[in-house]
Amino acid sequence: MSIITLIPLFPLIGFLINGLGFRKIPTSLAGPVGVGASLLSFIGTVIAYTQFKETNQPIVVNVFDWITVGALQINFSFQIDQLSILMLFVITGVGTLIHMYSMGYMHDDEGFGKFMSFLNLFLFSMLLLVMGSNYIVMFIGWEGVGLCSYLLIGFWNKNTEYGNAARKAFIMNRIGDLGFLIGIFLIILNFGSVEYTEVFDKAKGFAVGDSTIIAITGFLFIGAMGKSAQIPLYTWLPDAMAGPTPVSALIHAATMVTSGIYMIIRSNILYTLAPETLEFVAWIGAATAVFAATIGIFQNDIKKVLAYSTVSQLGYMFMALGVSAYTSGFFHVVTHAFFKALLFLGAGSVIHAMSGEQDIRRMGGLWGKIKITAITFLIGTIAISGIPPFAGFFSKDEILAHVYEHNKLMWVLAVIGSMMTAFYMFRLFFLTFTGSFRGTHEQEHHLHESPSSMTIPLMVLAAFSVIGGFMGMPEIFHFPHALADFLNPIYDGSKAVNPAFGTHHIDHSTEWMLMGISVAAAAISIFVAYTRYGNSKNVPVEDSEITGIQKVIYNKYYIDEAYWAIFVNPVKHLSNLFVSIFEPKGFDAIVNGVGKSVTSFSGFARRLQAGGTGFYLFAMVIGLAVFISMNLGYQVIETIKAFVGIK
Repeated sequence: MSIITLIPLFPLIGFLINGLGFRKIPTSLAGPVGVGASLLSFIGTVIAYTQFKETNQPIVVNVFDWITVGALQINFSFQIDQLSILMLFVITGVGTLIHMYSMGYMHDDEGFGKFMSFLNLFLFSMLLLVMGSNYIVMFIGWEGVGLCSYLLIGFWNKNTEYGNAARKAFIMNRIGDLGFLIGIFLIILNFGSVEYTEVFDKAKGFAVGDSTIIAITGFLFIGAMGKSAQIPLYTWLPDAMAGPTPVSALIHAATMVTSGIYMIIRSNILYTLAPETLEFVAWIGAATAVFAATIGIFQNDIKKVLAYSTVSQLGYMFMALGVSAYTSGFFHVVTHAFFKALLFLGAGSVIHAMSGEQDIRRMGGLWGKIKITAITFLIGTIAISGIPPFAGFFSKDEILAHVYEHNKLMWVLAVIGSMMTAFYMFRLFFLTFTGSFRGTHEQEHHLHESPSSMTIPLMVLAAFSVIGGFMGMPEIFHFPHALADFLNPIYDGSKAVNPAFGTHHIDHSTEWMLMGISVAAAAISIFVAYTRYGNSKNVPVEDSEITGIQKVIYNKYYIDEAYWAIFVNPVKHLSNLFVSIFEPKGFDAIVNGVGKSVTSFSGFARRLQAGGTGFYLFAMVIGLAVFISMNLGYQVIETIKAFVGIK
């Protein structure tokens, strides 16, 4: 069996072991099984990379022939190339660290074994998504991660709010998935295949701006909007913070929410052929980046701040894709996986130390109490704020440069969003770790650093948050852009249909200027945040005291309430109408009427079969009389027809 096939098989086996035996397998074994399955996938990825590097050509492994309908052949097969191998490193590498972290964070939970099995199932689904050699295998993984997000977000299902958050995530993802599925149907209809190699090769025969390609890319992007939380399908992600913190780190920072970005980069030739779709993608990304950042400024739940930060950062990735900077978007996917997973796990360590408290207004002064968590959290905060030489600076600066070249107004919005990011992240850091402690005496008494199973992943992720950006050095430093060079073959199709693809470069003086503006904007935001919140100078007021525009933003612009008013409540009212009127007086009346008619006819027939001999003789005589009469009538009619000459 190929090592490539084993990569997704290991977490599937881990899921089956812990999933089927979670009531019997002890906690001391469930954790190593889950971590071991993820670690084996990572090792398999390393081996697959060495095999791929021997030829530097895509490796396709056909696991089995699956569906044959006429000329359409769909195989269950995997493809290893530059894009999928990098995604595998992110998924299995960061995934293994989060599995390890979960051993400490969830160790005392009664459903620990079940939790680890769900994490393994999620990993299996995500691996299918990125390894599939066609859109159908991708769709299986796509639906799988949606199911796992439902299971993990609502893991503590005794809490009604958590259950509601899980259902919300599931339903909103289904809305996007419908668009994705329609896009796949259109691909089958127009290309006669779902295999990437065949579809992308045939796509070269379409003209740029072809309406068919625009429709396909548009529907595919609807799927991306749902999975990657873009306006208007973003509201599920902040509510998804109801799940345990490792879930937030794995699903909503490093893997699942980047599915939409991966899908667009994988389909880059289709999007290069649809510049109108790309423009729409770019503006949706810009709007999401700025809109989510404004909400993040006033949030007081440590995980909610990070959630809206994730939505905003995903907006930057889509902005990059929309201006055809596919590598820049993927670069930010990788660096974001490092520093956002670090921040979420750091937040979990804070919550662990604070005995479950998540409100930053009840924290403060934690720097000296949980030193490792504080230092690593600061590194993640600096990285996401775009301060050199941390990872986030390089990827975000690259995106801003490409956006500046494409549209100056969009660049201004992106810089404003970047400033807000630096502000609310340092606001979060200062309120959590500086000043005096604002929690209860009992919480202060129990403050302690997390166990090594939680702090080691923090330190590893912190290291990558520092050095991760060096894989994509700016041109002005005269170092090779290792990531761009590695991914370059992925864009052969885009270069074939658009010779100008990837040839635009800004001059060095402009790049220095943009870099200076970006860093200065972040520095100003950090200074403002320190001035206002450093050493807990201004602690946010209680919810009941929030007024004005701040209240509107704090309540997320009442978008959820608007969705309930526009979509949910009308459906509920329509359902009640069907239950109270159409169901009993319409459908039930028809069904019950048929039943009553059959019953009445049966009763009449039963009375005819009463067993009386006299009645049977009478019925026979009547029957014979009717038969003879009908026969005589027929004879008379035939005689008349013959007399008048009618044939």
